This record gives sequence, structure tokens and C-alpha cells, in this order.
Amino acid sequence: MGTALITGASAGLGEEFAWQLATVRHNLVLVSRDEARLEQVAAKIRSAAGVRVEVLPADLAKERDLNRVAARVKAPARPIGLLVNNAGFAVRQQFVDASVKDLTAMERVMVHAVMVLSHAAARAMIARGRGAILNVSSIAAYLASSSYGADKAWVKTFTEGLAVELKGTGVTATCLLPGLTRTEFHSRAGLDYLSYPSFAWLAAADVVAKALSDVRRGVVLSTPTLRYALVGQVARLLPRALVRALSQVEDR
Repeated sequence: MGTALITGASAGLGEEFAWQLATVRHNLVLVSRDEARLEQVAAKIRSAAGVRVEVLPADLAKERDLNRVAARVKAPARPIGLLVNNAGFAVRQQFVDASVKDLTAMERVMVHAVMVLSHAAARAMIARGRGAILNVSSIAAYLASSSYGADKAWVKTFTEGLAVELKGTGVTATCLLPGLTRTEFHSRAGLDYLSYPSFAWLAAADVVAKALSDVRRGVVLSTPTLRYALVGQVARLLPRALVRALSQVEDR
């Protein structure tokens, strides 16, 4: 039985990661801004799975909170065996209409926090000779979707580079690249479920199961379902001018 630390754990993929890890007897450290909701999730998991669940309220866009989480990741007396960098959000407006404050907060949560926590975890795990880091990106990393896509592209490239550095240490790095997934993330971002065909949507349970399976096998890039794997492959092969043109149509 190990301990997993999950950011963005109060809902969506983060909550699903918590439940699936608890069912295989992992103790948990759950991180989120929403303390009340986090406590509710923790109480349910403790009752149902009988594992130890710590609650660590934190806004990862704030340096002081981020440093507290990093300190927990590094704590030698209570080692973290799996770090899941899942926290994230999307700004509803396009880049030119959004505020720099909101865009900066998004970048701090999905880029800066991923770097800081991965650094803390990698050092601690290398010293023990085992561990895994799972960073949640998006299929948008292959597309041209301004700030959100750029942040997720950074996560993908960063995780690939980290996996190279970690080779032979007993520690692995995996990047999850899901497509459209039915969670409240998309409703918060103002995305209409009905504007996409039903087959485009993935179930959170399936996405998480695939990710954890790939972590166990040391896979670096984890893309749930063949159809989204093909989307990623095609996007890599297409001329970037065509990718930009297709992304412009999608934005409309």
C-alpha cells in the first residue's frame, strides 16, 4: 500500500483518480481549493474504502499554498509514491478577450505548479529508487487553441523530457492526453455537450483506468481510446498551417 497525492481532487478526473486508487488500497492526499467539497470526498472514501485520506486545501495559483503542497510531496516520513498533477481550469474567453490575471492564474496552475510539484516528487522518489509522476495534459496539446492548448502542450513536452531524465532511476513519468471527457470541467468552461456527437465523449472512469494502467506499465504518453490516439497521430503528421485552419473552424 502506497500513498498518492492528487491535485484537483474534489471533482472530475481528480475525484475519479482518488476513488480508483482507494479501491486498490492506496492511501491518499487530496488537494483542492474547495475545502468543504474536498472533506466530503475524503469522508466518503474513508468510509467506503477504509484507507487513510489526508485533506490539503490549497490554491495552486498562490505560491505560499503551492509551497505547502510541495513540502508535503517531499516529506520523508510520509512518502508519496504517486503524484497526480491533475488540477486545471479553462478560461472561457478567447485570449484577446480574457484578462491577463485569469490567464496567468491558469498558467500557474497548469504549468508552474506541475513543474514545482514534479521537481519535488522526482527528487524524493529518486532518493528512494521508486515512484511515479502522472501529469494530466489534453489532446488540445496537439492543436492550436491559444493559452489553454499552449499550457497543455508544455505539460506534454515537459513530461516527455522528464521521462528521459528519469530513465534508470526506478521513477517514471507519464502524460495523460484525454479528449472530451464528461466531467464538470467542460460545463465550467462553458462547453455545450450537445455541440459534439455523443461518440466524442469519454467516461471519466475509463480515462482514469487507462491512465493508471499506463502508469503501471511505464508508458510515457497515455491517450485513452483508439480514436483519440488517431487524432493525436494525425495532428502530429498534418502541416501546422492545416492544424491552425482546423482549430479556427473549431473555435467557431
